[in-house]
Amino acid sequence: MRRSGVFVAAVMVCMVLLSGSAFAKTVEFKFAHSGSLEHQYNIGAEQFKKLVEEKSGGELKVNIFPQAQLGGERDLAEGVRMGTIEMSSVAAGNLAGFVPELQVFGVPFLFQTREQVYSVVDGPVGKDLADIMLAKGFLNLSIWEVGFRNITNDVRPVKTPEDMKGLKIRVQESKIWIEFMKRLGAIPSPIPFGELYTALQQKVVDGQENPVATIYSMKFYEVQKYLSLTGHTYEPALVFANPKWFNGLDPKHQSIIRKAAAEAADYQRKTLAEMDKERFEIIKKAGVEVEENPDKEAFAKATADLYKVLSDSVPEALVQKIKDEAAKVK
Repeated sequence: MRRSGVFVAAVMVCMVLLSGSAFAKTVEFKFAHSGSLEHQYNIGAEQFKKLVEEKSGGELKVNIFPQAQLGGERDLAEGVRMGTIEMSSVAAGNLAGFVPELQVFGVPFLFQTREQVYSVVDGPVGKDLADIMLAKGFLNLSIWEVGFRNITNDVRPVKTPEDMKGLKIRVQESKIWIEFMKRLGAIPSPIPFGELYTALQQKVVDGQENPVATIYSMKFYEVQKYLSLTGHTYEPALVFANPKWFNGLDPKHQSIIRKAAAEAADYQRKTLAEMDKERFEIIKKAGVEVEENPDKEAFAKATADLYKVLSDSVPEALVQKIKDEAAKVK
């Protein structure tokens, strides 16, 4: 009887030990964004989810909330900072209300190529920005792509800054975007991203500016007649988490999430580069008149010293550091 009792006790101990691993509770968390199911955010989010769940063996589960289900970009940023949303991806310009230094990405013609962008944001500048974000309550884990921004409208073709005069253009809610349009003679109108399609459709504004991928994925080409490939700024997508939530995770899970966010960035960038040509052709076939060679020099000249309006929130040293790093990439 004694040996039998010892055996039973041993079996029970084993079962308790096994239950701690075999029946460990899955850690679920929300990843919210404002883009459509074809948007750049969702391309990255789906790959991120796939990598996290594979690498963790199912110990982590990512619940994606796309299409502004949990609110617009300002709401998502606030939700992450408060901890009601664990992770999100938000355009730098839309996070600038919380982190003013991110307005640096609104400086016109700071970058000429994607290679310059990646070298800068994946290097020391990206680390500097992550430190700034953390001080404001956002733990940045990676930088994904939104893309080079171009101007669309429903009134006339745009080849030079003169063509912008009097056009009412939707902009992100930040000082540099408002001043950018004023310099071109346009009328800036801040409108939440999630409301933009309806605003264009109902003629609340004449136009907007976004990357080709966004114009396609959000179907803005359905309600716009003209596209000008100005490529005036590059918009990154910040991928960030609530610091308290993240720091409370098992270190193993933290590592998985960090690696997955970085790998998803590589995947998303390559995928978008491959898709851009096809999407551009779809936009043209839909009847949008495209100006492929606008006078970029004239646009650059008209907005050359625009960075100075940011002097109270964006250190000039940061602007210069980005220019210097970008210049190293030919």
